[in-house]
Amino acid sequence: MKPILEISNISKKFRIHHERHRYLSLRDKISSLFKSSDKASDEDFWALRDISFHVDSGESIGIIGKNGAGKSTLLKILSRITPPTSGKVISRGRIASLLEVGTGFHAELSGKENVFLNGSILGMRRKEIQLKFDEIVDFSGVENFIDTPLKHYSSGMQLRLAFAVAAFLEPEILIVDEVLAVGDLEFQKKCMGKMEEIRHRQGRTILFVSHNLEAIEALCNRGVILEKGRLKSSSDMHSIVKEYKQTIKDTGHEVIADTGVLKWNGILNRDSLKAINPADDLSIDLSFAALDKNLTKIHFDVALTNENDNSMLHGRSVIFTNGFSFSKHEEFVLNYTFQSPNLAPGHYFLTIYVYDQHEVLLYMNKIEACTVRLPRFAGMNEEQVHTLKSLVIPPFSVSLQKHDQPV
Repeated sequence: MKPILEISNISKKFRIHHERHRYLSLRDKISSLFKSSDKASDEDFWALRDISFHVDSGESIGIIGKNGAGKSTLLKILSRITPPTSGKVISRGRIASLLEVGTGFHAELSGKENVFLNGSILGMRRKEIQLKFDEIVDFSGVENFIDTPLKHYSSGMQLRLAFAVAAFLEPEILIVDEVLAVGDLEFQKKCMGKMEEIRHRQGRTILFVSHNLEAIEALCNRGVILEKGRLKSSSDMHSIVKEYKQTIKDTGHEVIADTGVLKWNGILNRDSLKAINPADDLSIDLSFAALDKNLTKIHFDVALTNENDNSMLHGRSVIFTNGFSFSKHEEFVLNYTFQSPNLAPGHYFLTIYVYDQHEVLLYMNKIEACTVRLPRFAGMNEEQVHTLKSLVIPPFSVSLQKHDQPV
């Protein structure tokens, strides 16, 4: 049997236009008429280069890679939103894609009209759409606004309706980008459950892009890694996730500033943070040592960031104290505990900023901190599910332990 989707030597080139002077005074504009050196320049940027792989019917393919790797560009080509510069895509099934909130919708039309519009774009007959309409509206949860113009919907409401249309109109191939991250955790759970149903019960094909490695490994049986526009690896999903995690680990943390008065010993309880639940308290033990001088009025700022470098939690010791003091060669452990932070599943990193009243002593970024696992919703009641949502910064505490041991 032939593959349902064949990607053969796909490349995509964009033309980037550079202006030498973006903001010019009137005198600059007049003088630039006589200077050839002020002309604009163009540059070719290859978002994808020679991407080739195939997808069999019923497979779930996870596509992972760092920001800028070309994942979204590839999905737009597969969805026929943009053509490739070279290469070809052969599709043997109807494709539904969910790439951005509101993709394929018209802001001036009502939710109901958009359901029929989007279904028609997917090649569905009106009778087919009518048969699925009640299920679509019920899943989306926007029944009270179904006759309201889409421009009045929030981004979350648009996402709910868009996913419901894409999933319930039964395409042979469903393409989903990281857009699901817009929804709350309860709706993400519903979407994951629906995609599991599409894959296992209906035997349909899914292409899923996500930075949430727990979710992508749970759903997909095969995966690919994109790196700088090229296909780096293609294998079973478990092997691909393992390889990608190693790539992240090998990158290591970045030391941005270091005056040499503090030594960073790492996160002491790192092993216990490798798989935590969203609602668990997050307790992190940071180990340091003073070097060859006494330190006074020292403050610590700690930020927890997700894989997209978005700050999720932030704890500042200055809230609790006028500063810590340490003797030279003194080791100490700083504990930050955030109460039930309700983090979404994924990998998280630390940014640590240490300073006194005069200067920055140590500034580090991208320290691998913890992994929040995909919650198992089986057996949970509705009230428990509702608690698993991203909230504002939770209460946190900072405590200090000292050890008089030589460095």
